[in-house]
Amino acid sequence: MDRMRQRRRLLKTAALGLGTLAFPSLRTSFAKKPPVRKLKIGHTCITWGTLPHPGDDATLELALKDISAEGFWSFETFPDVLDNWDKRGLLVPLMAKYGVPLRSGYITGNLIDPSKRKDEIVRITALSKVVQKFNGTFVVLAPNSVKRDSYNFQEHRADIISALNDYAAVITDLGLATGLHQHTGTCIESRDEVYAVMESVNTKNLKFAPDVGQLQKGGADAAKVVKDFLPLVKHMHLKDYKGWEWYLGYCPLGMGTVDIPAILDMVESVGLINDVMVELDPSPDGPMTPLQTVQTTKAYLQKLGYSFRS
Repeated sequence: MDRMRQRRRLLKTAALGLGTLAFPSLRTSFAKKPPVRKLKIGHTCITWGTLPHPGDDATLELALKDISAEGFWSFETFPDVLDNWDKRGLLVPLMAKYGVPLRSGYITGNLIDPSKRKDEIVRITALSKVVQKFNGTFVVLAPNSVKRDSYNFQEHRADIISALNDYAAVITDLGLATGLHQHTGTCIESRDEVYAVMESVNTKNLKFAPDVGQLQKGGADAAKVVKDFLPLVKHMHLKDYKGWEWYLGYCPLGMGTVDIPAILDMVESVGLINDVMVELDPSPDGPMTPLQTVQTTKAYLQKLGYSFRS
């Protein structure tokens, strides 16, 4: 308990030391002239249904085509998808065709079953090497799914922290950066679970890579969580949450309840130039095509002062 209190005080002190957190309000007004923006925002590929399942990885080309056409600066996908394309000799020409660099890879690791730890280390190491092979620099480390209605976080807390420390160590040993990516429906979902983990793990290796839409959907104030752990935020999924019937409740930026302007202001203050990825879950029957959601989000970001590749 004393260690957790000390960690929290340290984080608060570091955040205050940044000198840019004295926001009069977490809500940014559009009436003001947009400040100079430095972030080069990328996009993940799951909006097009690009997943590490047989057949689902075929959408990677359409994802890169749209991401490139709209001028996003980089992309993120599952290293399993990259590996599948690479084994067929198709990935290098595909990336060259659309000219969008890989920034990060998304890996889910089992955190609650110690008997799987050794095998998971081997798998996560191999997938991280795929990210590295194609010049990615960050591994987004996500928790495994659980049945939340019967799940008890405290029963697994020690194993979760131990597993995250082990996985982060092997990733950083490769020269990559990594961070915890909390997620609904997993063993780290709620605000309290996020705080309990981030206040206990070895943050020399494991940073924070939040999904702000997932935080909001999980019942937290996403902007407040980002503020509290800002010194550790090294990567982010920029997502909005509306709670409607499409896109698992998420929506293009600016249409939901997440305080996107405040979050971006904070992220700008710590210099995350290339490690913010827009994300929206797929919805085949949604009111907009993947490209239309990307264009809607891009227009919103442009109003905030962000630029895109020409």
